[in-house]
Amino acid sequence: MKISWNEFVEQCKNCHACPLSETRKNVVVYRGSVPAPIMFVGEGPGATEDEQGLPFVGQAGRLLQLLLDAQGFDMKDFHIANVVKCRPPENRVPTETEASACKPLLATQILITKPKIIVLLGKTAYTLFTGDKSAKMTEIRGRFIEKNGYLIMPTFHPAYILRNNNERVKLWQDIDIVRRKAVEMGLMDPLNTEPDMPTERPSSK
Repeated sequence: MKISWNEFVEQCKNCHACPLSETRKNVVVYRGSVPAPIMFVGEGPGATEDEQGLPFVGQAGRLLQLLLDAQGFDMKDFHIANVVKCRPPENRVPTETEASACKPLLATQILITKPKIIVLLGKTAYTLFTGDKSAKMTEIRGRFIEKNGYLIMPTFHPAYILRNNNERVKLWQDIDIVRRKAVEMGLMDPLNTEPDMPTERPSSK
């Protein structure tokens, strides 16, 4: 049965499929556009996201947005979500049980959003999304995996880049690969000039 986006959001807000629902302040569903050609998926909301009810709005999210802006992404180009929609206490890693409980919601979200490219942010998101526990991010990042009609790319989580700023160029390169593929597929317009990687660090406020 097809449901509308608003019905889906209400379904998320009323979800009590796992214990995370008991400790959340807000259900964190998405940021960006619906539909959208490119979907970014992280592991789960943090404290700032739980407060605001929006994904990737803390310092890591601001870094991601900084890189997306520099690469010429508009709001209409992307949809940002997480594997789980409620914050795990103390920002711990979501469990497989929690991810499984949230999986039907994420599947519905993907069906409604209709992305052509899905970017998995970080090893945890990759593992929970694909079930592959053995892969190393250093070996799989920046490469597309074709599955169920989607192009899926794993890359570093921006929170990792905040702790290891010398790796920023790798996340930048991966976003550049995604953008170029989107242009190739007719999903985005090409840039007039080569973008420069932002070197500033997002504020902690």
